[in-house]
Amino acid sequence: MIEARNLAYYYPGEEEVSLPALSGINLAVHRGEYLALLGPNGSGKTTLLKLFNALLTPSEGEVWVKGISTVDEDKITEVRRYCGMIFQNPDNQLVATTVEEDIAFGLENLALPSAEIKKKVLDVASLLGLDHLLQQPPHLLSGGEKQRVAIAGVLAMQPLCILMDEPTAMLDPAGRRDVIETVGRLNREQDLAVIHVTHFPEEAVFADRVIILNQGSLVTQGPPEIVFNDLKLLHSLGLQGPAAVELAALLRKDGFDLPSQLIHSRELVHSLCSWERKS
Repeated sequence: MIEARNLAYYYPGEEEVSLPALSGINLAVHRGEYLALLGPNGSGKTTLLKLFNALLTPSEGEVWVKGISTVDEDKITEVRRYCGMIFQNPDNQLVATTVEEDIAFGLENLALPSAEIKKKVLDVASLLGLDHLLQQPPHLLSGGEKQRVAIAGVLAMQPLCILMDEPTAMLDPAGRRDVIETVGRLNREQDLAVIHVTHFPEEAVFADRVIILNQGSLVTQGPPEIVFNDLKLLHSLGLQGPAAVELAALLRKDGFDLPSQLIHSRELVHSLCSWERKS
């Protein structure tokens, strides 16, 4: 659905030659796939999302979204409908005086009939559990509720992919859990592709594929149980694995015989209980 070919991007600066924010990126994203994108600050994660959304255009190489090149200026609106973007701070994405008006904002820009807009808004609100908040001002909502409203506004446009740039960074644990569960459910039930930039490895363990960027290059990619158990690589980049992986590695050094690819806390607990019974 999305394909990057030999992609590079250079931010304009005072110097004639600047280091690339991204370089040599070749990546394909499939319909209904959940990708987690991790890397140190400045590794190019947000830049990659903006290139997929046509907020930026490649300095070198190409990005194709459902067969459309992102440099085709006549098709930029279509690209952005296919790839909706959710930003870190939902306040930057909420523009109306009520939740209902905010969800409808993008649809109104498409000049759809009022009855069709109303139906789409109610359908999306019901899907995301926002029915009881439709007449509320967005600024009075909790952080997690605001982020769900932002997701609803994008979802109303019927995208094929949601690009999320650290959507839980400003939320408390309850809000983080709310947003992650909502997006996971949409991915499973709506066949919606998700590309999720995060600094929290515990959020990324539920992805189909984890991609690690560093200094603008794609370092590694693969299933979470493979990528996150390569602690030597993660630590060399200044990253941490999920808590269960880090703890399991320490326990193995102390003689605990644990499976090599566990990534979830419940897997670690189950393995420890089994080890104790065998001992």
